[in-house]
Amino acid sequence: MTRDEVLRHYRETGALLEGHFILSSGLRSSVYMQSAKVLAHPQRAEALCHALAQTIVAKLGPKPVDLVCSPAMGGVVVGYELARQLGVPSIFTERVDGTFQLRRGFEIPRGAKVLMAEDVITTGKSSRECIECIERNGGVVIGASCIVDRSDGEVDLGLPLFALCGFKVPSYAPDALPPELAKLTAVKPGSRGLS
Repeated sequence: MTRDEVLRHYRETGALLEGHFILSSGLRSSVYMQSAKVLAHPQRAEALCHALAQTIVAKLGPKPVDLVCSPAMGGVVVGYELARQLGVPSIFTERVDGTFQLRRGFEIPRGAKVLMAEDVITTGKSSRECIECIERNGGVVIGASCIVDRSDGEVDLGLPLFALCGFKVPSYAPDALPPELAKLTAVKPGSRGLS
């Protein structure tokens, strides 16, 4: 699946938003990718995650992982569908007092090969925190994945990152906004509070 095809899914579902947005990282951007709107359509979620699974298998070979783990909220649907495509279980982490934890009886078998799955990666903060949780719980993270890498390859998670699409959009510190962005009211459409 090409970059344009991925972005078409976002545009057609109204998930590619323009304005002044506060990202999960606290940075500001003129573009926000509301993946939940794309993933609300099962056929689109299946198509996107099938293409991502093919990318992963092409690089790592058949049966590359034992488990897929995602950070809640944004990564849950992607993680589930990606795990379904790879034929393995899916679990997710949740924030408890600001730190990702496994809840709901989820466990990671010691030494299990785990793929971390996200919808969109910008700075990699949530991804790193999810990876740390997986490792604390005995998993061996063999790679990270996402539908859209907003850094377009600049984020370094310390392990392979499999992205279906790179889409570089500038982000800014709140005190370094360009004038056209500063004129707009900032909104926070994501699932995580400011940190």
